[in-house]
Amino acid sequence: MLGILRRKLAGWPQLFAALSGLSVAACTGPAPTAPAEEYLECREVYTPVRGRLYDRNGTLLVANEVTYTLSIPKGAPLDTAAFNKLMGWPEGALQARVFAARLPAPPPPHRPAPVPDSTGYIAPDTAKPKPAPPRAQRWPIELAITKPEADSLRRHAREYPRLAVRRRRTRANVASLAAPVLGYQPAAAPEFLYLAQKLARGRYYRLRNSGLEGYYNALLAGHRGAYHPLTDGHGRVHGAWATDTTFQQGQNLHLSLDAKLQAYAERLLGERRGYVVALDPSTGEILACVSAPTYDPSVLTAPGRNAERRALLLDDENRPLLNRPAVQASPPGSVFKLVNAAVALQLGAITDHTPFPCDQSLINCVHPHPQARNLTMALKYSCNPYFYQTLRAVVEPRPDSAATLADTVAQRHAHLMAWRRYVRSFGLDTLLGVDLPREQPGFLPTAAYYDKARRTRNWNFKSIYSLSIGQGEINLTGLQMANVLAIIANRGWYITPHFVKAVGKGGPLARFTERHRTLVDSVQFAALIPGMEAAMQRGGTAELASLADVGITVAGKTGTVQNDEGDDHATFAAFAPATKPKIVVAVYLENAGFGGLSAAPLASLLIEKYLRGHIAPKRKKWENWLRCGDLASQGH
Repeated sequence: MLGILRRKLAGWPQLFAALSGLSVAACTGPAPTAPAEEYLECREVYTPVRGRLYDRNGTLLVANEVTYTLSIPKGAPLDTAAFNKLMGWPEGALQARVFAARLPAPPPPHRPAPVPDSTGYIAPDTAKPKPAPPRAQRWPIELAITKPEADSLRRHAREYPRLAVRRRRTRANVASLAAPVLGYQPAAAPEFLYLAQKLARGRYYRLRNSGLEGYYNALLAGHRGAYHPLTDGHGRVHGAWATDTTFQQGQNLHLSLDAKLQAYAERLLGERRGYVVALDPSTGEILACVSAPTYDPSVLTAPGRNAERRALLLDDENRPLLNRPAVQASPPGSVFKLVNAAVALQLGAITDHTPFPCDQSLINCVHPHPQARNLTMALKYSCNPYFYQTLRAVVEPRPDSAATLADTVAQRHAHLMAWRRYVRSFGLDTLLGVDLPREQPGFLPTAAYYDKARRTRNWNFKSIYSLSIGQGEINLTGLQMANVLAIIANRGWYITPHFVKAVGKGGPLARFTERHRTLVDSVQFAALIPGMEAAMQRGGTAELASLADVGITVAGKTGTVQNDEGDDHATFAAFAPATKPKIVVAVYLENAGFGGLSAAPLASLLIEKYLRGHIAPKRKKWENWLRCGDLASQGH
């Protein structure tokens, strides 16, 4: 269709430009073929408009907008007072904006600490301090200005001949949501990438998260078309004098994100450190993905904001530029007991009726509870000794075995590797393949890993027991934790989590429609559900997060991750409704204490918000508490 239209309008490139976007048409002169006076070599170039990003309900998230920048070259003489007056800026505004746009100064030169002599005397330092290295700067400096300011400067262009005003299309995050997920157009962030490389060094790789804009860049950008008609003086086309390139308009992306749920989750987390992932288990579509604390996405691409970019890059405490759900792998805590229980059931190490005593000599149980007479009670009370003995039954040689010591070591290795093979089928210790760059695989230990770490093959279960409660060497990302709950919700299968549900007028990428099955049978997952429901009931570890009062049955599991450097981290993962799940939520809050008192209520609010559209009055008070309360002090 495009080729037919081009041929009909061969002599009218301006009209064609109005129909399909920006074009450049030029004719260079007669072709070298006869009759020379009748043929011209023309070139028509059509540049596509970059595609937009919408949420699952059609809300515009990222669009194109026209912006103006002022380019100031090195050494340009300026009457700053007159310039500020012309632009309508307050006194000193130009100097302040130029200073903010400049690159930060490098660190001062390192001076070794004085070394005392044998008597302890420290000689005074008489050496002259080395001058600080010059402040690096990439010229010209660019400042963002408005259209009226650009028009004013153009009218006075003769007074400022060395200044340049540029008009260009840029990306605008309309809703200012999901900054780490939506990301940035790589070509639009050269200053950020340069600064990240200069300041972050070893962390540069992890900070280069261009999000969906980078992952789907080729589809969003489209393809520029260049056509080379050979025309006569009447505009008629007589073939082509060079090879054409097909024009392809930029594709819009329709995301699976729910903008309202995303905004609500970001508001609940506020300035806390942690993440939230919510997805639809039946499709793998990610409904919300929050990495907290977040940041203003325009900081990375807007000109003149190097000071803010520097602050983001050097914030080692909060690390706002990390997309935590995708790149931060952490111990999952007691949420991992669900995986261990499913594998133990599959391998026949336990049944859903197996009792284990709450033996505090094996491992500490942090809260008193009745004896776990079966798996359901163990999950309800999250009994640590129960799951210690569950994994021990998987890894240790069977009590009735008459094997020698060498055979026992070999059996232990074989059992651990069998456990790992089943656990890996949950999508762990590997890349899930989500449509985001820089995703991390997490980690599951192997028998060889323990041989090297313990410096002997003769290790026993007591040296690796932390695996039973989801700590020690196990690391999962937030996307993997949410996917584990999706597997349980689906009774054994999952579709790779993804953010884009439709490209243009089509569907998602083909690999986001395939089902992946675990090595655990569906009946084993069904055995977990009663215990997960019981955890939300009276006496359970997550009873505070129950939604029974509004008719929603939630199946969940709490977790508290031990932290030697401060307050424990709180985790919780759940799905609802328990019988026909529509949403899975995984929460990880750093230094927030018990999962049942902080992470579980937050997940409960998100589930209620998504399924009902509003929060019951009795739970509205949780919103401020989760944002501002001292979560780690609970339970003490």
